[in-house]
Amino acid sequence: MNPKHKNTILITCSAGLTDYVRREVEDLGYRSGECHKTGIEVEGDFYDAMRLNLYLRTAYNVLFLLKQFKCDGPDELYRNVRNQPWEDIISPQEYVSVVGRVNTEFVGNSMYANLKVKDAIVDRVAGKTGSRPDSGKDKNNVVVQFYWKDDHCWLYLNTSGQKLSDRSYRKIPHKAPLRESLAAAIITATGYDGSEPLVCPMCGSGTLAIEAALIASRRPPGLLRSNYGFMHVKYFDEPGWRQMRIEALKISKIRGGKADFKPARIIATDIDAEAVEAARKNAMTAGVSHLIDFDVCDFADTVIPPGAGTIVMNPEYGLRLGEIEKLQNTYKRIGDFFKQKCSGYTGYIFTGNPALAKKVGLRTSRRFEFFNANIECRLLKYELYPGTKNKT
Repeated sequence: MNPKHKNTILITCSAGLTDYVRREVEDLGYRSGECHKTGIEVEGDFYDAMRLNLYLRTAYNVLFLLKQFKCDGPDELYRNVRNQPWEDIISPQEYVSVVGRVNTEFVGNSMYANLKVKDAIVDRVAGKTGSRPDSGKDKNNVVVQFYWKDDHCWLYLNTSGQKLSDRSYRKIPHKAPLRESLAAAIITATGYDGSEPLVCPMCGSGTLAIEAALIASRRPPGLLRSNYGFMHVKYFDEPGWRQMRIEALKISKIRGGKADFKPARIIATDIDAEAVEAARKNAMTAGVSHLIDFDVCDFADTVIPPGAGTIVMNPEYGLRLGEIEKLQNTYKRIGDFFKQKCSGYTGYIFTGNPALAKKVGLRTSRRFEFFNANIECRLLKYELYPGTKNKT
């Protein structure tokens, strides 16, 4: 396979994040193509796939299309997959993982389809080299992904391996953390660019604050990862990848406070001392601890820098009646906090409970739709002018 040969690249993401992925892709100079509910297509070569892995914040995986074909049964699936020259892609000493999504009448068990694809790959490599690569569920090496819908199949090389949202900085996740890609999309939705202060009360393990610091410093999140699926194929260009990283580091060094720009203060607080300690350690791992001021306090006691800025809060949603009743007062206190201490700021509340959101008592100026796993959520925007009126 020629790594400079262009083909379709499918960038997958969580439901509701395609617009954010499209914006990132276009900012990187790519022309976005067909859009799906959980993904967007671009044209590019293997080097483009590597670059996308390095820079994308809101995506899950970068899939490079190997082939697509008509498929009317398991035998046809096996034959078409085995015809792919896997010996040019995978070393017999490598480890292969297969991920499949099946929606066809030709097979009732997706695990069976996965097995046929895996067998086709290792049989081809064994037939050409005399040795079979190991295989299993771990996505730390070569990852092959396929989609079989009706009578058509798409076969991809998952160049990411593990999801891009697994940044590797969150060594101490604490309780119910936001996925990093979702946190990045939330911060992007606020329009934050580092020029004004950002305040994150109820910071938990610090994901919102850390993603904001990465955005403000223009530090590509891929710099935090040491392993990708593309590193395990035969034609991986290690010097080329090293040069991409060097260029990305130059951008972040200029933006991160060592030259012409230093982001405004990012403040992260939580009443839970263990959460703050976890957030502090996670920020250190991410290399952005110098951009974030941490403090242990009730959210209402968070110090708000004077002037304009952005405040983002991610309170609990409540899953049971007793929890919801307790949280009603919390949401009311958030509204009071916004009115009394955050004048001049733009406030945001991320929640999956619209009934609790009404307890804030302020009129929203905009609502952004997101999904946190399978929970439909809203990012609620509040313009906190002096004398902000109650909701009517």
